[in-house]
Amino acid sequence: MTPFGARVRALRTQRGITLTRLATELQVSAAYLSALEHGKRGAPSAGLVHQVNEFFGLIWDDAEDLARLARLSHPRVSVNTAGLTPEQTALANRIAQSIHRLPPETVAALHAILDATAPQPKPRLRRAAGQRR
Repeated sequence: MTPFGARVRALRTQRGITLTRLATELQVSAAYLSALEHGKRGAPSAGLVHQVNEFFGLIWDDAEDLARLARLSHPRVSVNTAGLTPEQTALANRIAQSIHRLPPETVAALHAILDATAPQPKPRLRRAAGQRR
């Protein structure tokens, strides 16, 4: 199951929406939606993510979170290590070979390490009404 699929399923369950009803509302087949939830299809399009947000009334942070989960939901990942160090290439291969054996706490720890090393977005500055630079 992908992060996006898990979130959509949780939203459906919390709100008592069947897979068939959601598929009908999104104008996709129930088979496609099921495959998307189970990670048997690629990441959803931005348009479908928008439709899901609209259907469930998700706005602001919740809508952005669903879009972020969609970007992280490619069920078949490939890593291009060309130009990286031998250590980075070895790490990518080790993760690929052993990811299915990692316990949840190790996966969470790896996420935390990656989050700590990710570049921070630049703060958005808002101009005061009527002021120009």
